[in-house]
Amino acid sequence: MSMEILVLYYSRKGTTAELARQVCRGIESVSGVSARLRTVPPVSASTEASEKPVPEQGPPYASMDDLAECDGLALGSPARFGNMAAPMKYFLDQSSGLWLKGALADKPAGVFTSTSSLHGGQESTLLSMMLPLFHHGMILLGVPYTDGNLGKTRSGGTPYGPSAFAPGPGPSKLEKEEIAIARLLGQRLAQTALKLAVAK
Repeated sequence: MSMEILVLYYSRKGTTAELARQVCRGIESVSGVSARLRTVPPVSASTEASEKPVPEQGPPYASMDDLAECDGLALGSPARFGNMAAPMKYFLDQSSGLWLKGALADKPAGVFTSTSSLHGGQESTLLSMMLPLFHHGMILLGVPYTDGNLGKTRSGGTPYGPSAFAPGPGPSKLEKEEIAIARLLGQRLAQTALKLAVAK
C-alpha cells in the first residue's frame, strides 16, 4: 500500500518552510508513505490574487488536485496577528468545490506554525488553521504529552501542533525539541493514514 501526505505551507522568512521539511522527514520515516511538499504563492492586497504563477525556487505551488489526491494533510503558516497568513487563507477559501464533494472527509490532518515573538499567537494560529479542516470533515491530530519534548521545550511546540520561535529578520535554526515535535506530527499523520486505509 502506497500513500501520500500533502505538506502544504506558506513561509516568508524560511522557518515555517524548515518545519515543513521536518514534518516530511517524519512522514517518510513510516514505510509505505511519502510526502508531497507544496507551498502557496503570496497574494497582493490590491488585487486579492496570486502574484506569481510559478515559484522562483523551492517546491511547486499547490493546486486543488494536490488537496483532492492526498491521503492526509499537514498545513503550515507563520502567525499573522494570531491567525494564519493571508496567502494560506486565500488558497483554502478556493476549496469549496472539494468541500461540496466531501473530498477531504475522513482524512487525517495536522497544523504547524512559527512566530517571531515568543508569545506571538502560536496556539491561536494553529487553531485558526484547524477551522477550515473541521469544515472539510478531516480528522485532526495534535501532539500528545506522551512525547517528552512538549515538557522540555523552551521555545516552540504545542499540543495543538508543532511550532517554532523564530526571532530576527531571517530564518532561525530550529531547536532540537521543535524538530522532534515536527517529525512526530509527520509520523502520526502517516501512521494514522495507514490505519484508516486498513479500516476501510
